[in-house]
Amino acid sequence: MATTAEIRNGVVLFHRGKRLKVVEFQHVKPGKGGAFVRTKLKDIRTGKVIDETFNAGARIELVRIEAKQMQYLYQDDDQFVFMDNQTYEQTNVSEDTLGDQGNYLKPGLNVDLLFDDQEVLDVRLPAHVILEVTETEPGLRGNTATGATKPATLETGYTVQVPLFIEIGDMLKIDTRTGDYIERAKSES
Repeated sequence: MATTAEIRNGVVLFHRGKRLKVVEFQHVKPGKGGAFVRTKLKDIRTGKVIDETFNAGARIELVRIEAKQMQYLYQDDDQFVFMDNQTYEQTNVSEDTLGDQGNYLKPGLNVDLLFDDQEVLDVRLPAHVILEVTETEPGLRGNTATGATKPATLETGYTVQVPLFIEIGDMLKIDTRTGDYIERAKSES
C-alpha cells in the first residue's frame, strides 16, 4: 500500500476494482480544511476518464508495472504488432489501448510497452518522432504571413498543422505528447 504522496502522472493504481492510470494530478492545500489530491484517472480497460479526489495521506494501491522495450512492426486491422528486441516474440496491442499514440508509430520505431503481468497497459513513446510529409498544399512564393499554417498529412496518416514553407517529402519532428509540429528535420534520427 502507498499514500497519495506517491501519485504521479503515468502511475497506475487499483481503485474501486479497476486499474486506473493517472493522467493528471494536483495537490491542493486550501486555506481551510485538510489538504487533498485532485486527479484525472483513465480506466485502462474502457479508456473512460474520471475525476477523483483523495484526502492527503489516504492509502492507495499501486499496480506494479514492468516496461519492455519493443519495436513496432506493422498494423493489422485494429491491432498494432510489436516485437520484443531480446526474445523476438510478438505482442499485439489494440487500437483502443494505443489511442492517439498510433498516429506516431512507423515501422522500426522502438517504444516501451508497459505490462501488468501479461496484459499491455500502455505504450510509452519517445518525446518526439520524425515523420515524412506525404500530402500538403504547395507553399506559394511570397506567402510569408507570420504564424500562418496549413494542414499536412504524414506517412502514418496523421494530419498536423505546419508552416506554409513545408513541402511533400520534408521530414518533420513531431511532439508525441501534444501532436504538434516542432521543426523540419534534416534526416531521420
